[in-house]
Amino acid sequence: MAWIDDHHELHFILIPLMAQGHMIPMTDIARLLAQRGVTVTIVTTPLNALRLEAIIDRATESGLRIQLLQLRFPCTEVGLPDGCENLDSVPTRKLMKNFFEAASMLRPALEQSLQEMDPNPSCIISDMGHPWTSHTARKFGIPRFFFNGMSCFSLLCSQNLLRHRPHDSVGSDSEPFVVPGMPHRIELTKFQLMGNVRNGEPEFSELRKQMSEAENTSDGVVINSFYELEPSYVNEYQKIMEKKAWCVGPVSLYNREALDKVDRGKKAAIDEHKCLEWLDSREVGSVVYVCLGSLCPLADSQLLEIGFALERSNRPFVWVIRQGSSPEFERFEERIKGRGLLIRGWAPQVFILSHRAVGGFITHCGWNSTLEGVSAGVPMITWPMFADQFYNEKLIVQILGIGIRIGVEFSCHIGEGEKLGVYVKGEEVEKAIEMLMDGGEEGEVRRKKAREVGKTANRAVEEGGSSHLNISLFINDIKLHVRQKHSEMLNERS
Repeated sequence: MAWIDDHHELHFILIPLMAQGHMIPMTDIARLLAQRGVTVTIVTTPLNALRLEAIIDRATESGLRIQLLQLRFPCTEVGLPDGCENLDSVPTRKLMKNFFEAASMLRPALEQSLQEMDPNPSCIISDMGHPWTSHTARKFGIPRFFFNGMSCFSLLCSQNLLRHRPHDSVGSDSEPFVVPGMPHRIELTKFQLMGNVRNGEPEFSELRKQMSEAENTSDGVVINSFYELEPSYVNEYQKIMEKKAWCVGPVSLYNREALDKVDRGKKAAIDEHKCLEWLDSREVGSVVYVCLGSLCPLADSQLLEIGFALERSNRPFVWVIRQGSSPEFERFEERIKGRGLLIRGWAPQVFILSHRAVGGFITHCGWNSTLEGVSAGVPMITWPMFADQFYNEKLIVQILGIGIRIGVEFSCHIGEGEKLGVYVKGEEVEKAIEMLMDGGEEGEVRRKKAREVGKTANRAVEEGGSSHLNISLFINDIKLHVRQKHSEMLNERS
């Protein structure tokens, strides 16, 4: 390798988990690294590459050194349906283990490709769901950082729960307990814990063990957050993990162009011009945006409760919905024509949230969505379902003071939301909407806090901001490592 005098000889290998909520932020990170002049390769599979091509093609046309490396995904070899290359296409929860097994089988093809790359790989940033990449990094003698799609708040919460296990001493699944080691007093119940904490998820025990080992041996963690959002949690997480947490977000804010906002993730199920025209026709801060994620569809009966609440609120709304086909739902659609915009499928969420007409966000509290709401300066109604979402709810409502709980008390498994039937009544949804969009003096305080946090988020990614600086420091760290490695090679030869 030639001596490195600038960033152009640095080559970052990014390996996202093949799941929409993981691919989107890592693609944003890839582009912001490429904007600093380094070469970036995103490792993915053919069908997932189709989801990324539009945004990557625009990046390369603008002169960024970024490329996709497509590796065949061995779905049928592990018992997955042909073409099942993304977590959102895994037909049952039982087959999720097979999906991760198939992902680990990418290793030989990846290592062969890395061997042939020019410039040589400088480091790997891999999703936590790819613990096998630790072996690849060791083989090539390069640093490996893991990307975790959670906040430092949730990461610290998870670590403290696993280390201290306070939930083992409570009498029931609904009894609150205090999470130890947190800068603020945080209470949870067993019902609200992530599966690996609550019951260990025995079917994933070996994968969890590998992930933990890969986390402990990593050179640091790259996080889609910004220091000012959760400073005490960033500091405490770094302390207990004894490694650097590089907060480089909110990465969604690096999408400045309208097309980049629209093309994040899958192809949007609505024409952006139609969406913009509809939003432009609404008053500032009047629209309720509803999106409860892509991995846990709700029962039709629960959707109707939400629909009736939106209808009775008499407020304009945009609702991202993936089901709802009953005759009753069709009648609802007819009644709300003109006032409600339904998007069936993937929505350009950053594009919508950043519009001045949007005044409130009903969210499942996935970290990407949470951070996108934060960045837009929009207050939220929290409707957590699984994973880290109940932890994020605590951050939104209790720590930041920019949200209202809808009142969900228990988590479900990915893809099993329909089994729950109605668990939040329409009256509760309607009441929360009124508090969010009006709420008197308390509501105004909440909206003001949301706007202030949004401004802070935007400052973090601007030149001189904390996340902007972290990207520079991160690149320089890798640069120093490569120089040191080159120097050692020269000394060995002399």
